[in-house]
Amino acid sequence: MSDGGSEGAPERDGLRAALAGLTTRGRSFLAAGVAAAVCSYLLGQADLLRVGLLLAALPLVCVLVLHRTRYRVAGSRTLAPARVPAATEARVRLRMENVSRLPTGVLMLQDRVPYVLGPRPRFVLDRVEAGGRREVSYRVRSDLRGRYPLGPLQLRLSDPFGMCELTRSFSASDTLTVVPRVEPLPAVRQVGEAAGYGDGRQHSPALAGEDDIIPRGYRHGDDLRRVHWRSTARYGELMVRREEQPQKARCTVLLDTREDAHPGSGPDSAFEWAVAGAASTAVHLLERGFSVRLLTDTGSSVPGPDGAGSFAGGTGSADAAGLLLDTLAVVERSEEPGLSAAYDVLRGGNEGLLIAFFGDLDEEQAVVAGRMRQRSGAAVAFVLDGDAWTRGPGGIRFSDGQVPVAERLQLLRKAGWTALPVMPGDALPALWRAAAERTGTPETVAGGRS
Repeated sequence: MSDGGSEGAPERDGLRAALAGLTTRGRSFLAAGVAAAVCSYLLGQADLLRVGLLLAALPLVCVLVLHRTRYRVAGSRTLAPARVPAATEARVRLRMENVSRLPTGVLMLQDRVPYVLGPRPRFVLDRVEAGGRREVSYRVRSDLRGRYPLGPLQLRLSDPFGMCELTRSFSASDTLTVVPRVEPLPAVRQVGEAAGYGDGRQHSPALAGEDDIIPRGYRHGDDLRRVHWRSTARYGELMVRREEQPQKARCTVLLDTREDAHPGSGPDSAFEWAVAGAASTAVHLLERGFSVRLLTDTGSSVPGPDGAGSFAGGTGSADAAGLLLDTLAVVERSEEPGLSAAYDVLRGGNEGLLIAFFGDLDEEQAVVAGRMRQRSGAAVAFVLDGDAWTRGPGGIRFSDGQVPVAERLQLLRKAGWTALPVMPGDALPALWRAAAERTGTPETVAGGRS
């Protein structure tokens, strides 16, 4: 099996539940048999009694057979792929196997899926021979990101005479993760990029002479040829010369999730554009070798695999991108009143490159956003105009206390941001290139002020 969980055997039901599965035909036969038996007693007709017993026994035998054989059917589900971008289809394969020595009757399969993925798929399988198997498949698709459960699988068994139908549910289920759509962004060569160190990396200062050496303590495994004897004599312990080493370029992607900042809802809303933009930016920078941290207005960041709060790019960037996309698949709007919590996190240290996706900003929050620029090497802001995203045909709407987008951009630019407005229909690759033209390229100063 791949990308899916095995359903195994269905959950057990009691004999009483099996009797409740009698169809209209089965109940009619049972009632006719009882009536015939009563009439034979009243009329003294032995032949009528035998007919009545036959009519009553047939549905009961069918119930007993289904009750004894229903656990001999195994089912499984395969979901491929288990993670898909929004508006992309995934295929679900159902496999039923008759592990008993008797053939089955007609089987009806129904898999439970959320309404957003479409109608519940139903399949009718003809008689399955002993040891036989059947496979069916269906497709699911969602325009909305999220995590959606698939299952449990329901199986309806019926006997060859149509006397009884039993519906049972398997125990296992799978989860389909719909992540934001990721757009490929243009790769612009960094200004002043040093050859041999890769994209987006800075280097520690070269150590030219004895007076410029900044030694460090000796560590196990250090080459003794790097011991700096003058510093060793000064500090009374072994000291070694530092060597020039490339530093990992850092980037923080800030996503404004405030409910008041993103009016509207649905797959074409401003908030969904911001989430998709954050996803595209994070994946792009990971592929460029950046160490990426995802931060929201609540001050919470996505912890990396090592718990350090960021994901390393380069080798293994695909796994890091998958974890980030899984997080963005379920991100929701927050009730945070402002950006102060995110600012408190950012002012704790140098963040290197800062890419932000802002919604509506009042004057106070625009000032807070401006202060975030002080702790980064470069800052690029994509500011979504809520009025443009929610404006009806020929209508104009301004949120209470909202600063017009032109003034928001001016405040951010005065603080040192490279700020660009985002209107409905704008494509992130074009905006990304425009930001690169304004700053040379967003990745130019990715390491920040060391």
